Amino acid sequence: MKKIIYISFLLALFTNCEDVIDVELNNAEPRLVIEASINYFKNTTGNEQSIKLTLSAPFFDDTIPPANSATVQISDTNGNIFNFIEIDNTGIYYNNTFIPVLDAEYTLVINYEDEIYTATETLTTVVPIDYVEQNNEGGFSGEDIELKAYYTDPEGINNYYFFEFISDIPVVPTLSVYDDTFTDGNEIFGFYTEEDLESGDSVTIRNYGVSSQFYDFMFILLQQGGDSGGGPFETQPATVRGNCINTTNPENFPYGYFRLSEVDELIYIVE
Repeated sequence: MKKIIYISFLLALFTNCEDVIDVELNNAEPRLVIEASINYFKNTTGNEQSIKLTLSAPFFDDTIPPANSATVQISDTNGNIFNFIEIDNTGIYYNNTFIPVLDAEYTLVINYEDEIYTATETLTTVVPIDYVEQNNEGGFSGEDIELKAYYTDPEGINNYYFFEFISDIPVVPTLSVYDDTFTDGNEIFGFYTEEDLESGDSVTIRNYGVSSQFYDFMFILLQQGGDSGGGPFETQPATVRGNCINTTNPENFPYGYFRLSEVDELIYIVE
């Protein structure tokens, strides 16, 4: 009888004690966040491009402040300079005269609050998506829809791929990166599954050609941000740094990346 009373007391103790805990987080000085993704979609001119500049913010903040009044330009090895002009204080800088040249090198220069940020990258080619294969018996339940977007890797060349799957259902886009270390010259695929996917849903599939440096950057970023990466308060195993540097004040380094990719896009309707 005493054991039963003691166990009941413990259950009541642990189930009724609820305290509100205020988490005190350290606030760092805002850093520039550079989202400079130049995407050259196949069968387009690729002349319209944009770059987004924001500032880092505390974890629990609801808004992300834009980085206004910056001077943004990209130059190529032929002496062309493409100026990006901010749209209505949004932090989005736009250009409609960009000239994409595959395998050409480009340099990004940003002047923000009298500090100069630079990065250099190559516009990387990509092979087309050949076809999409659908499996209606995927996942642990055997009832999930799985999609495989097949492409043929060029033989004898080191290639790196960045896949993006965007569904018309309200879920976060799926991102993944692949290299051809063990699949050189073979037919391989980008993989996508979503438990809420149904017949008639639309999935936009994009395959980006990327550099080895971006592959490494994105691989680490996806590892830390995935299901196995821990919670927001867990210490990350590595600092994810992009290819943008602050030449004026190196200690005030930015976040983000300057990437230039040829892109193949396919819109697939789930059967």
